[in-house]
Amino acid sequence: MIRCEAIRRSFGDQEVLKGIDFEFEKGKTNLIIGRSGAGKTVLLKILVGLVVPTSGKVWYDTTEFGSLSKQALQELRMNIGMLFQGNALFDSLTIEQNIRFPMDMFTNFTAKQKRAQVDSCLERVSLEGVHKKYPSEISGGMQKRVGIARAIVLNPRYLFCDEPNSGLDPQTSITIDELILSITKDKQITTVINTHDMNSVMEIGEKICLLDKGLVAWQGSKDEVLKSQNEELHDFIFASPFLQKLIDQR
Repeated sequence: MIRCEAIRRSFGDQEVLKGIDFEFEKGKTNLIIGRSGAGKTVLLKILVGLVVPTSGKVWYDTTEFGSLSKQALQELRMNIGMLFQGNALFDSLTIEQNIRFPMDMFTNFTAKQKRAQVDSCLERVSLEGVHKKYPSEISGGMQKRVGIARAIVLNPRYLFCDEPNSGLDPQTSITIDELILSITKDKQITTVINTHDMNSVMEIGEKICLLDKGLVAWQGSKDEVLKSQNEELHDFIFASPFLQKLIDQR
């Protein structure tokens, strides 16, 4: 579980987040949605410690993020997996080396242990046999799956995904969504996904946080989206042809 408590963040005179209270639940796909400029990316960066809130607290289970010592913070970060929007793979490293990178940085695993973990993660994302290839030699969807494999290589308790379907075709996006959901359930991870993809919302949105003008405008599940009378949510989903079609069919 990750909990935001009265999170505010300003940049100069502009207050981007205006008091966010929200709980991201363990074993669920927790989605942050909203228009551009709503504060989604800033909130995600605060959750992983890349941006310090102006005020408020972030709790990882019973631990307050801002109160951790340097060593405790390092230990917590080893329990965090991150899937970046642009994959952030190293072009000069093979797929195996890319996935192994967090283990090289943060563990004392033997070469045999590292290889076994790489094999396991590649099998988990259905990419057996690509160890020696380079990122440029595989498709965008495969690169995304490599990013997921690297994100889970240390068996994290928390997984963050920033626009995981960005730049992918619809079918590949569904594959990535299903993979993230499956990993969340199998490993009982607290998964937080920053997305504008309404297909993802309706497929895997177990708990949804809609940000609007720096505030939580609505929260609920994918099953509650179409039933909600929330004005901000309606304005957001009516911008999606996918949701418009679903609503027209009701």
